Amino acid sequence: MRREEMLKILLRNRLSVLGLVIIAFLIFVAIFAPLLAPYPEQALGEPNLQERLQPPSWKHPFGTDHLGRDILSRVIYGARTSLIMGFSVVALAVLIGVPLGLVAGYLGGKVDLIIMRITDVFLAFPPLLLALLIASSIGRGMLNAIMALAISWWPWYTRLTRGMAISVKERPYVEASKAMGISDWKIMIRHVLPNSLSPIIVQGTMDMGSAILEAAALSFLGLGVQPPTPDWGLMVSEGKDYFLNYWWYPVFPGLAIFITVLAFNLLGDAVREVMDPRLRRRFL
Repeated sequence: MRREEMLKILLRNRLSVLGLVIIAFLIFVAIFAPLLAPYPEQALGEPNLQERLQPPSWKHPFGTDHLGRDILSRVIYGARTSLIMGFSVVALAVLIGVPLGLVAGYLGGKVDLIIMRITDVFLAFPPLLLALLIASSIGRGMLNAIMALAISWWPWYTRLTRGMAISVKERPYVEASKAMGISDWKIMIRHVLPNSLSPIIVQGTMDMGSAILEAAALSFLGLGVQPPTPDWGLMVSEGKDYFLNYWWYPVFPGLAIFITVLAFNLLGDAVREVMDPRLRRRFL
């Protein structure tokens, strides 16, 4: 598909443009957080007890937390943490799940049986519950939370890739490659994998919002990012006890999570329309 056609579809959907603009803004904020944050030292954890739990004002647009730290600065720095965790979880899940699904779908037989039975064991657990069990076993922290979420998500990519590989390997150009004596591994890498990427890209884009949300859930429960690292889920967790009297404490990081997840869902829908020929016809 030509780039002009892809751009045409994306621009005709106003919601997808909105999602793309929000994500671009979040990436910009994450990259330039030290320059954009009004109080970068407070964002990194330095307390300011003289200004504890101050309401939103010109000096602190999002108010301050129980240690007097500027919430706007911590929300800005929290964009870094959330985006890093979201991208890392999806990337690791793809790196684990796609090769396994490719091998299972293309080779079939006992290899397929073994891989898919292991996959079914992981799929028997809800992803967040499995991530909670893994995170509680291996310990708290950002890296452990990423590993726990990735381990709970890779089976979905394995199943998706396996289905695509089974479909692609029956096509004439794959049969022709076999007849020419090309090895199975080269066929998988050169032909099967490239022609299986569209649904994987769509799934990965749509999973970004869910990954950020579940990473925030782990932090909220104390199994993810640990203080004083700025993280939206952790900020909501710290602010929940102050909600009735100091509403701004949990509300602003909660809104950041909501807007980010919504933006990735809108972009995921747009990518699905670009990649799916049946949906694409409506826009061309």
